[in-house]
Amino acid sequence: MACSRVSTLFVVATPIGNLEDVTLRALRVLREVDTIAAEDTRVTRRLLLRHGFRKSMLSYRAPVEERALPRVLGALEQGDVALVTDAGTPALSDPGQRLVEAAWEAGHRVVPIPGPSAVTAALTASGFSGAGFCFAGYLPRKPGELRRFFESISEADHPTVAFESPYRLRRTLTVLAEVLPERQVAVARELTKLHEQVVRGTAAEVLDALGERVRGEITLVVSHG
Repeated sequence: MACSRVSTLFVVATPIGNLEDVTLRALRVLREVDTIAAEDTRVTRRLLLRHGFRKSMLSYRAPVEERALPRVLGALEQGDVALVTDAGTPALSDPGQRLVEAAWEAGHRVVPIPGPSAVTAALTASGFSGAGFCFAGYLPRKPGELRRFFESISEADHPTVAFESPYRLRRTLTVLAEVLPERQVAVARELTKLHEQVVRGTAAEVLDALGERVRGEITLVVSHG
């Protein structure tokens, strides 16, 4: 269904840690749009203030995406909107996919503003990057499903990248060590932040290197067979 006014929804990638990683284009778009739809307005406000400006914002968080959707679409009827999440690229294991789809359906333009991504940062740092990779999003929480997932990638001819909670990482690496004991993996922790760490080896070796307490944002890369 066409809308009465054609506006642009900008899907804007923001820093995954270091606030200096935002692109010049992203800053220009964030300054120029009429409204910013933010996963957490407090996080986005810190980014804007770091670069010297303020902006009108709407909250667009994962738990209430459907409820917030009409407000953001209403804002698009009035002018251009930038969609941002707390870190990285919207709609990749973050809120945004439903809004992008709805914007297309309403007849608006959708323009990506590329930038920081934990997926590509971890992949390039791992040394496993090549002609392609598979992004799995967040790993299964149930042990049985997690084991079946690792079994399913045992014959993959490309690396697999996934997100994991620091609270479940040791359990995940333990299962991985059982299913694919010889496979090389890399755990990228707190990328671009003060305590950034990339540990590489077999799952068992990485477990030993990380120690008992693991904190921060985790991206796991499993090499191909």
